[in-house]
Amino acid sequence: MRDIVSEILVEIHKRHVGERFILGIDGLSRSGKTTLAEALRDELLRAGQNVCVFHMDNHIVDRNKRYHTGHEPWYEYYALQWDVEYLRENLFMKLRRSREIILNFYNDDLNKQFVKTVLIPDRCVVIVEGVFLQRPAWREFLDYCVYLDCPREVRFARERASVQAAIEKFKNRYWKAEDHYLESVRPLAAANMVVSTRQ
Repeated sequence: MRDIVSEILVEIHKRHVGERFILGIDGLSRSGKTTLAEALRDELLRAGQNVCVFHMDNHIVDRNKRYHTGHEPWYEYYALQWDVEYLRENLFMKLRRSREIILNFYNDDLNKQFVKTVLIPDRCVVIVEGVFLQRPAWREFLDYCVYLDCPREVRFARERASVQAAIEKFKNRYWKAEDHYLESVRPLAAANMVVSTRQ
């Protein structure tokens, strides 16, 4: 992980000239996106730089909007888990210039969203991490995007018991959505950097 962080930091320092730099960390579930985002944040803070991190899983919609909607499960996960247009308008379009972003966050315990204001310094590295991050509605707002390429069998090996217990859900909801993303968006080709995380 340390070598990956160092390589990305080199790219950030090459390009981060001016006010803000928007870095995307894309990858399928359990590929290490959150771990990488936190490692980058820590290194940038250690170097005295302002950092703001957005985790897309904090912005999913209420459960009744993404389950039992009449659509196929994979579509619910890919297209309805997040309000794509809301996030485009209220997050991604504001990352470049806005000092305040007023945004819906999801509370898993209460199964409801709440509104929170995020303050972003003028000079800042903004890290956005999440699955399906390079979908067309969002990709254009990222200055640089890293894709973590990790095989499905590796990603789910650590949680094999829970996966096996709900194997049909994983097959019909998560894995079909991932396959759709890989085939329709081709995120490996769209990313600025592809990192293999096969360990």
